[in-house]
Amino acid sequence: MSEKQMEQELEVDLCLLIFSVSAALLGVCLTVLGIFKLLVHIRELETYGDELLAIDAALFLLSCLLSYWALRARARRRMRGLEIVADVVFLVALCLMALICGLITYALV
Repeated sequence: MSEKQMEQELEVDLCLLIFSVSAALLGVCLTVLGIFKLLVHIRELETYGDELLAIDAALFLLSCLLSYWALRARARRRMRGLEIVADVVFLVALCLMALICGLITYALV
């Protein structure tokens, strides 16, 4: 197997990984958002956690869509560009999720 083929396989694997993990984390965000809304209503908390969770879910959805688009792209150059954008959006959403976890923990304590 040539180096070019190996590199292309790695790019496809990365796209598949971003696609599957961002789809799973989108589901996690939506589940936590529902539970958090219920908890906020019961305990009458004031926090921006639910708004940030909705933004985070949108970022994971965007990452998922971009990685899917990259997988469907025929041109290697387009695939690489979409993969980079999907990767950056995914990392931003992941960092935001960590921040949201801290905010929710602080609000519940």
